[in-house]
Amino acid sequence: MTRLATRMSFASSRLLCRSVLGWSPSVESIAEMAIGLGQMAEPFMTHQSAPANDGEVLVIEVDGTCPPTARADELAKRRGRRRKHAKACGCGCQRHRGQAKRKRRGGKKRRKKGDKSKNGKEVVVIVMYTLERGADGRLHGPKNKTVWASFGRRKRAALWARAEATKRGFGPNTTQTVQIVVDGASGLRNNLAEAFPNAIVTVDICHVVEKLWELGHRFRQEGSDERKTLVEDWKALVYAGRAEELVTRLRSLLDGVPRNGPGTLAKRKGLGKVIGYIEPRLSMMKYAEWRERDLVIASGQVEGAVRHVVGERMDCAGMRWIPGRAEALLHLRCIEINGDWEEFIAFTDQQIQKRLIEYEAVQIRSNKPLKCGFALAA
Repeated sequence: MTRLATRMSFASSRLLCRSVLGWSPSVESIAEMAIGLGQMAEPFMTHQSAPANDGEVLVIEVDGTCPPTARADELAKRRGRRRKHAKACGCGCQRHRGQAKRKRRGGKKRRKKGDKSKNGKEVVVIVMYTLERGADGRLHGPKNKTVWASFGRRKRAALWARAEATKRGFGPNTTQTVQIVVDGASGLRNNLAEAFPNAIVTVDICHVVEKLWELGHRFRQEGSDERKTLVEDWKALVYAGRAEELVTRLRSLLDGVPRNGPGTLAKRKGLGKVIGYIEPRLSMMKYAEWRERDLVIASGQVEGAVRHVVGERMDCAGMRWIPGRAEALLHLRCIEINGDWEEFIAFTDQQIQKRLIEYEAVQIRSNKPLKCGFALAA
């Protein structure tokens, strides 16, 4: 049941189990099993041995996303006593129950522009794999891909990546190539650069190109051939490793935009935003050199992991997570997606057997939230 719950909601897991087997545990029991087993996920990842036959180039892709979490007022409603109300109508139908509920609640405060009800908390997702150079001279992979995610801090994520890389044979003093691919977020970049001082740090080229297309809209009509020609010219400079020349062109373009007049403010803001994004990251945009070496220039692996690991299970309509409880399910989902579920269950059974031999009472189910963070490899 817990393995099934890593793939679909607790309610859907219960329904599927009842449809197939004719019975099912309650939603609360499934959730508590996930939390209980999730407490064993970090020890399992810590003691898991390094994969055999690894490649010669280590690639670490990092990104983040924000699943919805419960606010304090929502938690108060969950945990408070349920009031008993008289029936809204003789039959107690759903329509009149809803009307009565909204009447008791009263009107909601209208949200202002920019207000968010999601209350998202960041989950850092790390994808680590290796590439192996073949007889044709190209790097093939990914090999031994590992996905891990947590509500923990970015600094903790960088330390986890450092420990895992060392475990896989890419220590701090390694002469092998280590490449880190990020979306340009300064927090992730700075923490990872500190943990991997000799690594090649790369900004995902797709993020750069996306900003150029957005800027092109300020100067040419949406969907026009003129806009496409302008942006393709900028893209050619980026792919050719001439990002510094691109910044010079954009600055010249900025100098030619009047300070006053219709549409000039948007143009100046757009140019300033793109220049401010590219200029501090010029050392991370040597795409021509990295393409020549057949290295990675885009973070497609982690972008897909963000959608698959977090988005498909934890960012669905009506979901409001408590980070400490969601952490357990998040770890179990990573183990399932990595293909290590059977090994994880064997490890868990071994740990339980040790406790039973010592005459310790063992209960797997738990409702105690986990401490959010990345477990460091031994």
